[in-house]
Amino acid sequence: MTTPAPSTFISLAQTLPPRLLRFFARYPPGTHTDVRSNPFKPTVHTITGKWHNPIFSLRRQAELCKIARENGVEELLPPSRKSSAYKEEKLAQRAEGGVGRWKRMLEPKGKKWERTLHARLEKRKKAMEEMPALIEKWKRSGHGRGWKQWPR
Repeated sequence: MTTPAPSTFISLAQTLPPRLLRFFARYPPGTHTDVRSNPFKPTVHTITGKWHNPIFSLRRQAELCKIARENGVEELLPPSRKSSAYKEEKLAQRAEGGVGRWKRMLEPKGKKWERTLHARLEKRKKAMEEMPALIEKWKRSGHGRGWKQWPR
């Protein structure tokens, strides 16, 4: 496989919008392997230990990813939450059964009375079906005299 001539790269660069050209001039592709050199990620100051915001906000990241996607050079951008590769990965995770802690946090849905309603109705239905036998037992025992098991 031969590498393309530099003139093809120049012609490709001339077709890109100026915003992408400025971005690639300041942050060349392939130099974002380290988290500290990625302009889309927050960084920790080495001396003070304080966090600094990313150079590009999420809105600007989305705009850059959109422009790069339209021009077919999105894979040259550094990894970002707004890239289509990241979004497809998250969608695949959701499809296979949730994203870790979020799935556990969202499990109990509804109010408590809504969650226990079905069990209570089943218990009530069972008690109503057993009611004629319970009434008969009540009458045989002397209308409550000596009654040991009050219905609950």
